[in-house]
Amino acid sequence: MGKLFDKLKGYSDEEYDEDIYEDEELEDEEDEDIDEEDSEDEDDSDEEDDDDPDDDIEEDEDDRRAYRHRRRIRNQIISYSVVLVVLAAIVAGGVVAGMKISSHVQAKKEAEALAAQQAEEEAQAASEIVIDTPETITDEPEEDYLGEVVEAYISEMPIEDKVAGLFVVTPESITGVSAAVQAGNGTQEALNQYAVGGLIYFDKNISDKEQITEMLSNTTTMSKYPVFLAVDEEGGSVSRVANSDVEVIQVDDMATIGATGDTAQAYESGVTIGAYLKEIGFNVDFAPVADVVPEGGNDVLDDRSFGSDPQAVGDMVVNMVEGIEGTGVSSCLKHFPGIGSAEEDTHDGRAETTKTLDEMRQTDFVPFQAGIEAGADFVMVSHVTASAVDEDGLPSSLSKTIMTDVLRDELGFEGVIITDALNMTAITDYYTSEEAAVKAIEAGADMLLMPEDFNKAYDALLAAVQDGTISEERINESLRRIYRIKCADKLE
Repeated sequence: MGKLFDKLKGYSDEEYDEDIYEDEELEDEEDEDIDEEDSEDEDDSDEEDDDDPDDDIEEDEDDRRAYRHRRRIRNQIISYSVVLVVLAAIVAGGVVAGMKISSHVQAKKEAEALAAQQAEEEAQAASEIVIDTPETITDEPEEDYLGEVVEAYISEMPIEDKVAGLFVVTPESITGVSAAVQAGNGTQEALNQYAVGGLIYFDKNISDKEQITEMLSNTTTMSKYPVFLAVDEEGGSVSRVANSDVEVIQVDDMATIGATGDTAQAYESGVTIGAYLKEIGFNVDFAPVADVVPEGGNDVLDDRSFGSDPQAVGDMVVNMVEGIEGTGVSSCLKHFPGIGSAEEDTHDGRAETTKTLDEMRQTDFVPFQAGIEAGADFVMVSHVTASAVDEDGLPSSLSKTIMTDVLRDELGFEGVIITDALNMTAITDYYTSEEAAVKAIEAGADMLLMPEDFNKAYDALLAAVQDGTISEERINESLRRIYRIKCADKLE
């Protein structure tokens, strides 16, 4: 546009006339017609006028040319001005539009950048926030279905059946036969009269697989309540089934397995034993032995212990327990608080350990604690006297200090505490069947194994409950522990 103005300014009158001459031809022709007419008129007047006609014509021609020249310049300026205004408007509109587009794009970029920044800040804040685990709402306790089943059994029991349910006895002790090898009418009558909690079987009760399987099956059917069917099946020399004519896989004694240091062998032994006991019909195995023996062994236990290192014995016990329990058979740790250091045999009289409680914690308790944590259902308490622990010098099976204060409270055992066989001389030489039964329950035992005289022991315990010496609720506490084991499979 600047160049256009420069061009207009630089034109002379003649140059401008030449540039636009062609555009004005029509206008010139019209002017010439007018001029001719004027000329004719002027000629006519000149004839009458005394002045020089040529001079007048030239002046008029010059005036007209000047007028037309000015008009053309004016029109040209107006045209170019209009063009310039239009161009300026277009340019201005483009600039405004461009500015708006640029502003919109910039705003969009800024919004996106702000959103990205906010998202990054939120992500950073979220990563720095530590979310506390919400507290479990305990307004209503979780429903204990097993507990309901247990209570259903206990609530329907007469007191006579409740008391009988705390005993585990041989089939001979309730039937009166010398060697029970079948469960017939005599067994049915005995179980109707004494609804014992369990029966234990020995070599004389087992002849072959078919016989013992049928006997156990019939006994289960005849019992009014779920019943424990127990056996000592440790492996090695103490294996009532494996050492009979029943064909099962033989398992090494615990000393041999312990010497290998291979805990997998202990687990496999537990699985093997548990599997064939389950198949036959047993549901409780009084094993494994959790006693720690001194270096050089122990004549009483012989090859029944895994060894002398508490931790190593504990590892073996854990695997044995897991193997047995995994088959659906209950395991039993024995002989608490540990008879490994005792030199006497409780089968033959009083036996004693002089270890202090701290010494037991470092040695004897280690395998028991491990077995408890592994899930053993039972712990069998021996008749050994822990003279440095129990001030009254009572056998552990009759000691509240050992069973309640130590085993139940300190070691946290929640399963069934069962006494060792109460027909051993460590008990019978000092206590009657009646005394032993009542004292054991008062001290914290849940089940009484093989009293010397079952009938007397049962009658004495029933009388103690009836006269208030032992509360019925105390009996119910033990029954709840017993039936949580017996009824566990009912929820599967």
